[in-house]
Amino acid sequence: MNLKEIKQQMVVLKQQLGTLADGDEKIKQLEQALNDVLGIKGRGEEKEVTPYDKVTLARRSDRPSTKFYLSHIFDDFFMTSGDRLYGEDKAIIGGIATLEGRPVTVIGHVKGQNFEENMATNFGMPHPEGYRKAIRLAKQAEKFNRPIVTFIDTPGAYPGIGAEERGQSEAIARCLMTFMDLTVPVIAVVIGEGGSGGALAISGGNAIIMLENSVYSVLSPEGFASILYKDASRAKEAATLMKLTAADLEGFGIVDELLEEPTGGAHVDGVEMAKRVKGAILTHLDGLSGLDGSAIRQHRYEKFMKMGAISS
Repeated sequence: MNLKEIKQQMVVLKQQLGTLADGDEKIKQLEQALNDVLGIKGRGEEKEVTPYDKVTLARRSDRPSTKFYLSHIFDDFFMTSGDRLYGEDKAIIGGIATLEGRPVTVIGHVKGQNFEENMATNFGMPHPEGYRKAIRLAKQAEKFNRPIVTFIDTPGAYPGIGAEERGQSEAIARCLMTFMDLTVPVIAVVIGEGGSGGALAISGGNAIIMLENSVYSVLSPEGFASILYKDASRAKEAATLMKLTAADLEGFGIVDELLEEPTGGAHVDGVEMAKRVKGAILTHLDGLSGLDGSAIRQHRYEKFMKMGAISS
């Protein structure tokens, strides 16, 4: 049952329980249960959300996915497959679309919403061929002067033997180099998990946008805790130390814009979230529209050189 259905049930239950002697107390209990789901305290105040809570929200299987944003933001999407070297990787989707009549190239990570979909997409963890497909699409976009929009949502690149044999690290490095050298605008949107080099590979944007409850980090809190504390159960503590939330990263100058999500998270109202993402993408593209190719590349270079700089 989704949240809209829960709210509808609440109305019905209020009507039914209102005739009972203990109806008021039951209504309060139900309202509190709903508020807990939405992340709200009893008096309408916002519940304190920890960094690990945001990790949990970012990983929700019902959170709007790359495919969801593709269908709600862009028109005429034409998917292209394969890296022209080895094969097709379903953990990364890419192709050509229009955005308010403007041709664009769209590339993004894909996770599943059930076991079968996760198996098909390798749980959103790309192989080298996925990154080489992204490289192919990026170079094609540059050739035809199309802006690029990327959607980031991966726990990280796949670390399996086959991926390593086919050059996983080289593919990620080449993808990074390609995106940084592009002469067309790149807008990167972190919609869920942004894990390690698997996320960074297609995050070389002139603008990086993060949804409020998305995360972006060098590795997972569980991995961090396993390395630092030798205890993965301390992931909540690790998440706080890692500074992986959108607010933290905006403060460090890594993220250009933080998009507020509907109360409870993007999964509560995906259509509204898509409208906000679309508006942000258009704003940043418009801001880059007056720059020529070399200026766009320089803009991206200067943005990344400023990341992490500490003012005296």
